[in-house]
Amino acid sequence: MQAAPSHPPAEAFFLEARPGRRFCLYHPPQGRVRGAVLHVPAHAEEMNKSRRMVARQARMLAAQGLGVLQLDLYGCGDSDGLSADARWEIWRRDVLLALAWLRARTAGPISLWGLRLGALLALDAAQEDGGLASVLLWQPVTEGAAYLTQFLRLRLAADMLTASGGTGDTGALRQALAGGASLDIAGYTISPALASALDAAALGAMQPPGCPVHWLDLAAQPGRAMAPGRAAVAARLAEQGWTLQTGVVQGAAFWSSQEIAEAPALLDASAMLLGAEAQ
Repeated sequence: MQAAPSHPPAEAFFLEARPGRRFCLYHPPQGRVRGAVLHVPAHAEEMNKSRRMVARQARMLAAQGLGVLQLDLYGCGDSDGLSADARWEIWRRDVLLALAWLRARTAGPISLWGLRLGALLALDAAQEDGGLASVLLWQPVTEGAAYLTQFLRLRLAADMLTASGGTGDTGALRQALAGGASLDIAGYTISPALASALDAAALGAMQPPGCPVHWLDLAAQPGRAMAPGRAAVAARLAEQGWTLQTGVVQGAAFWSSQEIAEAPALLDASAMLLGAEAQ
């Protein structure tokens, strides 16, 4: 039996930030250094469900000579801060700080790779960084407001299992946020400030980032086209001058599946895209 390929261990460290520190994992490039990639993670439980896929992709890219930095945002994962302290503007600074760390360590081209809400954040940060080689999006959230509504529904589902029955609908939860109340949802706390930032974040409202953008969605069945609503967003971006490539590959929605799932076709497609742009 052929032995599985070995990978150098990732380097764990804390990156000094403001406020507090950010937990990072760096996968050093193997062989000739061809560039680097910063991963911007999904939010809340989607991040936890995605860790295996992200780790597999990071090791695959490192084997191609691309250093990969995994970043836990403020108030998330093993970084400092509580989920109640998380703010969109702090997260944007986290991404820019991590990019600066990679540039100080790598002479080659730097790309961003964002997953779900992290994809929207990566594109937001790319508005302030004009030196990126590309941005890779995994199943990006296109409307922060829609994502927030989905997140609030987790609270409603939990309330239905309690004797109180909760507030009844997402509109009431939004009113509570607008009134200054933070909400505990599925083990995470969302603040009014973060909720307001999510409502304002929209892919279609962003300017072209000045580099190629690769948008990859997943579908359970092979040969499926991008969902009509998402395809319409992509078409608008292309009309606005984005250098945009979209694709759909077969695989499970690993960020939301009950069991830990993988999507090998997504790993292969992403490695090909990022590898082609490296030195």
